[in-house]
Amino acid sequence: MAVSNDNETRVALFQSIGLNEQKARETLKNQDVTRLLETNINEVKKFLPKENQITKSIGNLLYALATKSKQQIHHLHPYLIKYICEEKIKNDLQLSAAIQYLLTHPQEPIDHKALEANAGIGVTVTPEEIECTIEEIITQNKTKLLEQRYDFPVGSLLGEARKRLPWADGKAVKAEMDVQLLDLLGPNDQSTKSTTPKQNTTKPSTGKAKPTTTTNNDVRENGETNLFSDLSGEALNFHKPGENYKTEGYVMTPKTMDLLREHLKQTGGRVITRFPPEPNGILHIGHAKAINFNFGYAKANNGICYLRYDDTNPEKEEEKFFTGILDIIQWLGYKPYNITHASDYFDQLYEWAKELIRRGDAYICHQKGDELKGYNVPESPWRNRPIQESLQLFEDMKNGKFAEGEATLRMKYVMEDGKLDPVAYRIKYAHHAKSGDKWCIYPTYDYTHCLNDSIENITHSLCTKEFQARRSSYYWLCNALDLYCPVQWEYGRLNLQYTITSKRKITKLILEGVVKDWDDPRLYTITALRRRGFPPEAIISFCSRIGVTMSQTVLHPDMLDACVREVLNVTAPRVMVVMEPLKVTITNFPSKNLMELNVPNFPADESRGSHAVKFDSVIYIEKSDFNEKPTKDYKRLAPNQPCGLRHAGYIITVQDIVRDSNNEPIELKVTCQKVTDEGVSKPKGFIHWVSHPIKCEIRLYDPLFFHSNPDDPKEVPGGFLSDINPNSLTINKNALADDGIKNAKPFDKFQFERVGFFSVDPDSTNDYYVFNRTVSLKEDKRAS
Repeated sequence: MAVSNDNETRVALFQSIGLNEQKARETLKNQDVTRLLETNINEVKKFLPKENQITKSIGNLLYALATKSKQQIHHLHPYLIKYICEEKIKNDLQLSAAIQYLLTHPQEPIDHKALEANAGIGVTVTPEEIECTIEEIITQNKTKLLEQRYDFPVGSLLGEARKRLPWADGKAVKAEMDVQLLDLLGPNDQSTKSTTPKQNTTKPSTGKAKPTTTTNNDVRENGETNLFSDLSGEALNFHKPGENYKTEGYVMTPKTMDLLREHLKQTGGRVITRFPPEPNGILHIGHAKAINFNFGYAKANNGICYLRYDDTNPEKEEEKFFTGILDIIQWLGYKPYNITHASDYFDQLYEWAKELIRRGDAYICHQKGDELKGYNVPESPWRNRPIQESLQLFEDMKNGKFAEGEATLRMKYVMEDGKLDPVAYRIKYAHHAKSGDKWCIYPTYDYTHCLNDSIENITHSLCTKEFQARRSSYYWLCNALDLYCPVQWEYGRLNLQYTITSKRKITKLILEGVVKDWDDPRLYTITALRRRGFPPEAIISFCSRIGVTMSQTVLHPDMLDACVREVLNVTAPRVMVVMEPLKVTITNFPSKNLMELNVPNFPADESRGSHAVKFDSVIYIEKSDFNEKPTKDYKRLAPNQPCGLRHAGYIITVQDIVRDSNNEPIELKVTCQKVTDEGVSKPKGFIHWVSHPIKCEIRLYDPLFFHSNPDDPKEVPGGFLSDINPNSLTINKNALADDGIKNAKPFDKFQFERVGFFSVDPDSTNDYYVFNRTVSLKEDKRAS
């Protein structure tokens, strides 16, 4: 009941400044705006006589101040409220300008002259000034106005007027513009509008257009892609280097501006980002988005990006993960400005931990690990132990005088998710890949990450949405130690359907023998995608296309596959490969010896090279390209239907069918005719074929899981291991390829004509080629 009464009181208060009841009640839904608006209204009482009511115009500005302002200048609101009450700030335009000025100068004392100049306070724009300015603008555009009349974009004229008269009343400017346009052009009568068609600005073609398969600008004809696309959503609000304080939620201290000035001196105002993976597993498709964002944003702004290994958990880190991560980043087309490790700063972090204790912001705790789990952690009985005692115990931790779990260093802070006093250091008797056995205490992510960002002068600490609950502790810790504080920005994770990316669960799949290793092409680790034949350009194009949003993204793999097709279609040379061979003997082969044909690598652009293909009396075609009982729309080879051979210039006609004991066709006897021979009808279709072929192994991949969300207990009650598709890998050892694959190396890519895109697997040898199907030629129709 008390809460209800309080809300009714607030509704009445908000209505007293001119808000209608609906708007007042909507405002109550936002606690921060409600609190701030109440404060603003109470502040007004200092500047208005008691008998004066708040006018609607003042009330609107107070409401705008509560909704537009940012936390870091809330303490400066009294200055703005005074200007509002004195009617020196008269409109939203002035208020917005004043807010922007204070965000750039968020510390007292306030330079009132500069504030007033930037917000147009005290500036009066007379009707005569508006009239003269509008007249000048119309005169400058008079010729086009008379030509286009009311088709002319009048908004551009108003924009110019606002630029010249930023503090003029917008309604007065619009009214004057309307009057002068009417005087020049007369009434806006539809019948007098220009009927001249708009000029076609499309440039005429200067030659034969090169073939292309996509209108998307991410992929160019040489297969290159844009490494970074336009930002979207909250990312549009990214601050400039040194203007961290303009970011919502950024915490200011008396030392903030000095620290930012020193930061700019050290960095020269460059954008600096970092990609901070844990070296305890292989990167997956979600990491590709993070790599593209961190490296791409820095590159797009002429900045730099660090690769920083978050190596604070020695038990799970292996050298192969360190090298594998760097390999993938470079494969994707990015080069780190510098490679660092969290452990590079262990000495400094240890000294700062002691300083945190000295300042009363950290203590040694003996609660057990189980007691610290979850969010309703009871307050530690050691929270207020003497500073010197904590310092000595921390030294004892470092010197190995406690067993694992007997003591932790905890920070005196309540995180946004309610977790009390996060752990800063814990004891681990484990060999570290880089620092060896120097340390037996290791810092946690909550302690390490923001401090390492500060050391490296990171401007934009970009992380996924689950770290949003740690943002306030990020700011708190930097400020508690009086260090430069970067800005943490969170964005939505990228997840794909029909797969899992959890390191623990992929390890389980490997141990259970479901997949062979981290690079098994059925997985969506980046090493697996590379082995399957996904070009790095396609992965980057995919990341660019989905953009950087703040919401969680769960996509069907078809979108990634489409990006792969777009790149491979312009980069993968064509060859002919028969997957299920059917022998064909040409009884009237026109030569005593085999022929050699030159087949273009890219049929639509023969200037890009060719390869030789043997053509002889015995060829092999796909079994599916012959049908004894064809339907009306069947266009390939049938007993009474000739068919063309791609690139050969010949048509074959069935004479006889040789069968096995099961009455299945095992060989066709055919005759051939040149396509150009007189009297030869054009065939309905052309099929691919091989002669004197190279035998090879083909691995075909389908989704590893039946359900789109194998991790979801509602979809898969038995857990992800119960959802495995036993037919996710099919191996064909009978495929036959033309000579175009000769001398191919691992990861070389081809388009098998009429079949799909394939990549040479590292299992291949000089005498035996193994291919992975990367993607089919067209989108597979999978359940969604």
